[in-house]
Amino acid sequence: MMHPSIPVNQLPAINNSWTLFLDRDGIINTDVIDDYIKSWDKFVFTEGCLEALKILSPLFVRIIVVSNQRGVGRGLMTQETLDIITNNMLQEVKNAGGRIDKAYYCTSTDNADINRKPNRGMALQAQADFPEIDFEKSIMVGNMSSDMRFGRNIGAYTVYIPTRADGNPEPETVDAVFKTLLAFAEAMISMHPVQ
Repeated sequence: MMHPSIPVNQLPAINNSWTLFLDRDGIINTDVIDDYIKSWDKFVFTEGCLEALKILSPLFVRIIVVSNQRGVGRGLMTQETLDIITNNMLQEVKNAGGRIDKAYYCTSTDNADINRKPNRGMALQAQADFPEIDFEKSIMVGNMSSDMRFGRNIGAYTVYIPTRADGNPEPETVDAVFKTLLAFAEAMISMHPVQ
């Protein structure tokens, strides 16, 4: 890990008008290095993820997934399969008492595509669908440098979860580090107990 978890008191003080942006692979489901999750039976929730989403759901007005999925653009899987995986993921989260309001994907293979992280396109799509989203009242959680730069590009607070050795975010793009999504969730609820 790059550096230890930043103390809880350095997380932003939020209210329920804030938005949580989450990367998918490595944060919600276990990452497959050098491959893609190409079927629902390969999708495995990260340890503590479902509990974390249950904790985080009442704290944020919106919880949004933003994920680069160029496996579709490369023809390694279909959009239909990605949709099935997404629908099953959303249902499992709901069944566990949490929520994700919507998942956005960039399937393009072009790094210059406006929707491909770290570019801002998926955040702009989310804001068009949910006009209450304020990027300056947002937290972005991810495990790659592109996630942290995406967060910086929209003006969000950034939380890095080091689930893979090649995440390599630039230190100046990271506001806080937690070992897992659950550790982040527990820190947030300790600051903002739900009444």
